[in-house]
Amino acid sequence: MHYYSNKIKREYNMRKNLIFSLFFAYISSFCIVKPSVPLTNQEIFKNKNILITGGTGFLGRTLTKEILKYNPNKITILSRDEVKLYNHKKLFNNNPLIHHVLGNIRNFDVLYTHTKKTDIVIHAAALKRIDVLEYNIESCIKTNVLGTLNLFKACIANKVKKVVFISTDKACSPINTYGACKFISEKIFTNYDSTNSETIFTVVRYGNVLESTGSVIPIFSEKIKEGGEILLTDPKMTRFIVGKGEAVGLIFDAIRYSIGGEIFIKYMPAMTIVDLIEILKEEYQANNPVRIIGIRPGEKIHETLINKSEIRRTYAFNDLYVVTPSLPDWLKNINTKSEMPVYITKGNSLNNSSTKSFSSKDSFSSKDAVVSKESVKIIFKKLSILKIV
Repeated sequence: MHYYSNKIKREYNMRKNLIFSLFFAYISSFCIVKPSVPLTNQEIFKNKNILITGGTGFLGRTLTKEILKYNPNKITILSRDEVKLYNHKKLFNNNPLIHHVLGNIRNFDVLYTHTKKTDIVIHAAALKRIDVLEYNIESCIKTNVLGTLNLFKACIANKVKKVVFISTDKACSPINTYGACKFISEKIFTNYDSTNSETIFTVVRYGNVLESTGSVIPIFSEKIKEGGEILLTDPKMTRFIVGKGEAVGLIFDAIRYSIGGEIFIKYMPAMTIVDLIEILKEEYQANNPVRIIGIRPGEKIHETLINKSEIRRTYAFNDLYVVTPSLPDWLKNINTKSEMPVYITKGNSLNNSSTKSFSSKDSFSSKDAVVSKESVKIIFKKLSILKIV
C-alpha cells in the first residue's frame, strides 16, 4: 500500500510540474518580449497587400518593380492622372497583382475604401513644384496637408499595420510653401498617439532622386543636348546625391525598423551643382554657356536633412540616421531593453558630438557632405547614371 501511495505522489508531482511549466510558458509568451530580428524584404512583403499613393511617378514605378520581387498578394496604385495610370498598367504588362485606382487623396472616401484589408501604405502622392506652389498655397495645403491627414485617418480606421510618408529635405527648417506643408505632414505622422493606435506611422526624408521627374540631371541634360545656355541659380549651390536604389532601400528600412513616429534618413554624399554641370558637359562633349539667374522663390542654396533641434534626438545606425519623435513620452510603453528599437540599442546618439560622422555640430547639410568631382563621377558610374568612365 505504501508503494502505491509513493507512486501516486510521484505521478501527481510530475503532472503538477508539467502543468505549471506549460502554464508558465503560455503566460511568458504574452509577458516576455523576445529580441526582434530584422525582417527580410521577403518577410515584409510576401502575401501582403500594399497601397502606393502617387504610385505612377518615378518613385512609385521603382517601388512597384522592387516590391514585385518579394511576392506580394496585391499592389494598389492610386493616382489622380488617368493617363499615367494607363501607362503604368502598360509598363507592367497588365500584371494581375497590380490594381490601378483613379482617385485623389483629397477624397477621404477613396482612401478609406482602398486602405481596407491593407497591410502597408507608402504615401508618395504630393504636389511638388516649389516655384508653382509659392503662388498656389491653398492647393498645396489641400493636397499635401489635408490629403495626408485623410490618409492618416483612413489608415487608423482600417488598422493598417505600417504607413510610410515620403518627405523631403525641404521639410527640414522649411522656407517655402512646399516645405512648410511637408513639415506639417511629418508632424501628423510623428506626433500621433502611438500607444493607442494599432497602426505604425513613420517618415523617410531625402532630397530629389537623381534622374527623377523634375530633378536637375534631366533638366540640364536636355538643355545641353539642345545647345542652349544652362541656367544656374547660384554657383555655391549643393545637393545630396540620391539614387533610386537608395531611396527604395530607405523606405524598406523604415518599414523594417520603425516602431512609430520616427524620421528615417540615409547618410549620403553631396555635390556642387557647378561640378554636376561640368560632368554633364564632359559627358555630352559640349561647351554650353552657363548663366547665373539668382535664387528662385522658395529655393535653398544647401539642402538640410537634420536640423539643430533634431540632432539631440537622432541616432546613427548602420548607414541610417533616425530622428526620434519630439514627444517626451513616445517610449512610455517600452519596459525592457529587449523592447527598445534596434537603432537605439545598437546605434549611437548624435547628442554626443563624438559619435557624429559629419563636420557640422548643428545639422546634417549638403554643404558638409560635398565630395570631389572625381568622386561624383565614381558614384554616377556605380549608380549607372551616365556612361562616365
